[in-house]
Amino acid sequence: MTQPARKLDSASRRPIAMHDRAMDNLRYIREAMERSGSFTHVSGLGGVVMGSVALTAAVVASMASSDAEWLATWVAAAAISLAVAVGSMAQKSRADGASLLTGPGRKFLWSVTPSLLAGAVLTLVLVRVGAMDLLPGIWLLLYGAAVVTGGSHSVRPVPLMGAAFMAAGTIALLSPPAWGDLFMAAGFGGFHIAFGIIIWRKHGG
Repeated sequence: MTQPARKLDSASRRPIAMHDRAMDNLRYIREAMERSGSFTHVSGLGGVVMGSVALTAAVVASMASSDAEWLATWVAAAAISLAVAVGSMAQKSRADGASLLTGPGRKFLWSVTPSLLAGAVLTLVLVRVGAMDLLPGIWLLLYGAAVVTGGSHSVRPVPLMGAAFMAAGTIALLSPPAWGDLFMAAGFGGFHIAFGIIIWRKHGG
């Protein structure tokens, strides 16, 4: 008499187990689709650090005694900021159990690269022809373009930040050259910090 009862009991538990498994599968599929749709691993804290680097560079560059020293200061700041950006995004990706170079992360990196490369080429050209006064506006404009295109695969504050950079770059190109470091401080410093805080608070760090 006890064996049929055990069979009925195990049979009654089987649909519950199948239901739980189905729900787990659906949850996994939904999360996978969300990850494939947008790159959520832009680091707000990384942005705050990048902004702090830029503010420091703006102060140092404003006291530079030559164009070469000014350029070296900003190039060093850009290198440090790039390392911070990649490192912080990789860390955020690992914390979420993902890889920076798969899925939307790869789309994000491919999207930002062309504008950044264009900025590097134009930097060499403008330095060569002695038109370094144009660099702050060009850098802000093309960095903004990179962030806007990359932000199409990311959370909403990212493309908005890119648009702010593009606006600042446009204004800088139309303003007196002596204001270049102020625009650089406001853009690379202020925008990174402001939007970094928003991303940190609303999008998981």
